[in-house]
Amino acid sequence: MEILKIYRKKSFQVITLVMVALAVGVSAGIYFGGNSLLSTFSSDEGQNLLVQKIPEGIAMLGLGLGNFYLWVVPVVAGVFLVFGWVLWLVLGFSMSAVFKLADEQPRKGGESKSKKKDFLDQKIEQERKRRLFLHSLSVLQRDGRLLDFFDEDLSLYEDEQIGAAVRSIQEDCQKAIKKYIDPKPVIEAEEGESVTIEPGFDIDAITLVGNVAGEPPFTGILKHRGWKAGKKDVPKLSDIQNSGIMTPAEIEIS
Repeated sequence: MEILKIYRKKSFQVITLVMVALAVGVSAGIYFGGNSLLSTFSSDEGQNLLVQKIPEGIAMLGLGLGNFYLWVVPVVAGVFLVFGWVLWLVLGFSMSAVFKLADEQPRKGGESKSKKKDFLDQKIEQERKRRLFLHSLSVLQRDGRLLDFFDEDLSLYEDEQIGAAVRSIQEDCQKAIKKYIDPKPVIEAEEGESVTIEPGFDIDAITLVGNVAGEPPFTGILKHRGWKAGKKDVPKLSDIQNSGIMTPAEIEIS
C-alpha cells in the first residue's frame, strides 16, 4: 500500500507537470502566431496578400481532406505516439526510485522472515534441550526418588539410617540409568593403570591433562575411565504443557 501511494503521488506530479508544459507551449504558440497573423494582415498589403492566399489555402484544405487517411491520420497518430513515448520515458526515470523500493522490500521482508524463523528455531531447540534435561531428572525422581533425597535434611538422621536410604536410592537410580542409557567405560582399564593413547584418538572421548607436548602416542595414568552411552533409549516425554514440572504433586482424596 505504501508503494502504491508513492506511485500515485509521483505519477500525478509528473503528468501534471507535462500537461502544464504542453498547455503553456500550445498557448504561447497560439498567442504569438495570432499576433503575427494579425500584424501581417492588418495592413493593405497584408489584406491583398490574404486575398491572394485564400485560393491557395482552400486548395491546401481540399488536398488535406482528399488525403485525410493517407496524411492527416498518420501525422496525428505519430504526434500522439511521440508524445506518449516521451511521457513514458519521463515516468520511467521519475519512478525508478519507487520501483527500486518495491524490488527491495520483498527481499527485506524475506530476510526478516528468515531471521525470525531462525530465532524461533533456536528458541524451540533451547526449550527442547531444557525439557530433555529436566525430563532426565524426572525419570530419576520417578524411579529412584532422587530429588526427594537431595531435598532431605540429612542432619536429622543417624548414619545408619542415611546409609540404608542411600543404598535403596542408589539401586533404584542405577536400574533406571541401566534401563535407558546403559553407560559403558570409554576406556576398558582400571583407574590408576598406565595407558597409551594412539594417534587419531577421539578428542571428544579422551581429555589429556598434565604435561602434554609433542605428537601422539602419549602414555599416562588413567585418572577416570569416562562414560559413554551403551544405548540411547530416551524415555518418552510427558504430555504436560508446562515443561518445568518434573514430577506432579500427588493428592489422595479420601
